[in-house]
Amino acid sequence: MRFHLSRFAVATRFTLVEHGRNRFAMVLVAVFVPVWTTLAYLAMPDTPARMRLRATGETLAPPGNELTEISGALNAVTLITGFMMFAATFSGSGFDRRLAMAGYPRAHLVLAKVTALALVSAAVAAYATAVTCLAWTPRRPLLLAAALFCAGLTYGALGVGFGSLLRREVEGMFAIVMTSIIDLALQNPISSSGADNPVMRHLPSYGAMQASTAAGFSSTPVPGHLAIQLGWFAAASLIALVGFRRSTRNSLPPPAARTPGPGRESGTSGLPAPRRAATPSPALSETEAH
Repeated sequence: MRFHLSRFAVATRFTLVEHGRNRFAMVLVAVFVPVWTTLAYLAMPDTPARMRLRATGETLAPPGNELTEISGALNAVTLITGFMMFAATFSGSGFDRRLAMAGYPRAHLVLAKVTALALVSAAVAAYATAVTCLAWTPRRPLLLAAALFCAGLTYGALGVGFGSLLRREVEGMFAIVMTSIIDLALQNPISSSGADNPVMRHLPSYGAMQASTAAGFSSTPVPGHLAIQLGWFAAASLIALVGFRRSTRNSLPPPAARTPGPGRESGTSGLPAPRRAATPSPALSETEAH
């Protein structure tokens, strides 16, 4: 037990150090979250936006700027957590591969990434909730923080999957940005006339959007929609696990393919044996002596 805890602690420390070195991500957390949510609040009019909240079945009319700020907070949390997990996975894939090939348990590496993801999502979600409460007070701030946290978990897992499966950094960044923008823009009643369409139920942050909207403007509990979001996190984690296993697999051929054949020496991984210097024949030696 102590051995496993030690391995897990070491892997977690390396993962958190990798996140700490990402200075750009730290700047995004400190600047992008308040700037984006504040602009969403100030730029939109406070005209009531009539909408039907599918999570509770209620018809609400929240101020448009407050509703847009919730969408902006979700967008900021998903983008930042997805970017941080993608950057750490993409840059550290070679290190993870070497550790796995050296015999370091993959389970400890995976648990370390999950722990780092949970810590990052919790910190960013708490920060975004605090920034939101500076402008206006949601009815249930803790539910809002929980919804943002679950959305961060989902996109963080997607970031790990993109970092493991995609070969270029620009591909992963584009995938994260476009997924988050399309996902949340279609669900915002202010920007999308089809936000109440049943198709929206199949988007990655549907549960978090419904739960956070309920947190802002309703008193009805919505535990089922947090569970929906955790289901999306489980699906994204499965993709990330497959990608991580693929990126850390042993690229050497199986032992049977490395068995020495005729004319090959053992321990050379199938390479031909070096030539030995030819021994001169006795007849040739006598001729040269004369």
